[in-house]
This record gives sequence, C-alpha cells and structure tokens, in this order.
Amino acid sequence: MARPSVPTRRADILLAARDVFNARGFAGTRMDDIARSAGLSKAALYLQFASKQALFEAMVEELIEAMLPRAVPADFGDLPAGQILRNFIQFMSARVMASDLAFLPRVIIGEGANFPELAKFYHSHVISRGMTILERIVRHGIERGEFACADIGQACRTIIGGVLIGAIWKTTFEPVGAEALAPEAVAAAHADTVLHGLLIRSTP
Repeated sequence: MARPSVPTRRADILLAARDVFNARGFAGTRMDDIARSAGLSKAALYLQFASKQALFEAMVEELIEAMLPRAVPADFGDLPAGQILRNFIQFMSARVMASDLAFLPRVIIGEGANFPELAKFYHSHVISRGMTILERIVRHGIERGEFACADIGQACRTIIGGVLIGAIWKTTFEPVGAEALAPEAVAAAHADTVLHGLLIRSTP
C-alpha cells in the first residue's frame, strides 16, 4: 500500500500560506499559523523558507509564473492589437478578481507602507512584468497602425489600474455591501473604454 503523502512539499506549503495570508494579511500571519495549516512543524517550515517574507514572495512568484505566460500569445504575429489587448484585460481581470489572487493587491496596498520590501517586490515582480506585456501590446498596435499613443508608459499604468480596481472592489467593498461585480462585465467595460481611446478612427 502506498504511504500517505507528507505535507512538506513546496506546493502544499505555498497553498497553506496563500490561505493564511488571505485570511490574516501579512502582519497578522505568523509562521506558526502557516505551519499548522500545512500540517508540519515550524522547524520543518523554516528548513524550506528562511522567513515569512521569503515565503510570501515565493507564493507571489508561483502565482504570477502560473498566470502571466497565459495572458498573451508568445508571438503576436499578425494578430490585431486590439484583440490581444481585449483578451489580456479579460484574462487578467478574471484572474485578479478570483479568490486565490484578489487578496494580493489588498495586502500590498493596505500594508505596503509598513512593509516596503513587500511593496518593492510586488512592483518589480508583478506590476513591472505586467507593464512590459502591455507596452509590447501597445507598441504592436502602433506598428500596425491601429493605436495612437503619446505616452505608452502612462497608458499602460491606466490599463493596469483598471484591472486592479476589480480586485480591490472584490476584497474591500463587496464584503461591506457594495454592488457585486462580474469579472466579465468589468473587463468588457474596461476594454471598451481603453480601446475607444486608443484606436485610430477612419474619417468618412
């Protein structure tokens, strides 16, 4: 008979960490809490992660590595930039508003001032990588004659902001009675707003 798996695998720990950080935030989480949730000793947890911050960063990295490669095609080819951008917004909105990811912006915004290294990590590993993808999409659109954009960086920050507000709304405002948002509707409205401001309109 196969022996039952022992919950010391990295994936088990990261899953437990995600649940605890989601429920308690960064400051409110202790390594004891994560060890208990993962079903192992604190000593065993420290053998794999040197600190709570290292564990938080590993959790974020795993979530992002599983998400970003699926956000856009590796090769844009002759694909219309407008459709690539719309698909990106739809995909990212659905992911960041999902329960396994929506808490991250809340934690970073709410606790980043007290834990600046976390904010710095999130900026470099999440926001900056998202910006790189968006800048690539917008440049693709400019090269194809689809987009006109005087400031690519600011335009991309605006797009990211519209995606992140969905996560903030889900985790901060809906629990206190605000209107529940459907990710698909949020993404469609955001994409329409962005594209109507970027697409070059043909004059009759």
